[in-house]
Amino acid sequence: MNMATQTPRNGDEKIEDEIVRKGKTAPRVTPSDIEAAIIDELYFTAHHASIGLDVSPFERPEVASRAHMLLTFCVLTLRNGFTVTGESACASPENFDIEIGRKIARQNAVQKIWPLEGYLLKQRLFAAADSDGGECD
Repeated sequence: MNMATQTPRNGDEKIEDEIVRKGKTAPRVTPSDIEAAIIDELYFTAHHASIGLDVSPFERPEVASRAHMLLTFCVLTLRNGFTVTGESACASPENFDIEIGRKIARQNAVQKIWPLEGYLLKQRLFAAADSDGGECD
């Protein structure tokens, strides 16, 4: 395979590969489940938000405006309508890249989905065990 065309795998996918290799077959939340839970994505910078809203003026708007351009937000909407957010702040303006900022903000938002989906799975397992008269640890 040509390395230039290979998609880099994130940490969640690497862990999933290890789980599969080790033969772990019990119900679990997978990276595919997380991606399937997302139905919409919205990206914006703090600057975009500030020019679109009626906000109180900052004492030094020229400083705020520059700083706000370096803060990227990601809002992920899940299939049930719940939203999670992630953010990415760039310290050096020279390093700011909108695509990298969006990727980092999305990764941070996705990390918030794991415990939510984990809770839902545990609840389903509990309900299934409870209806069978058994216990769920």
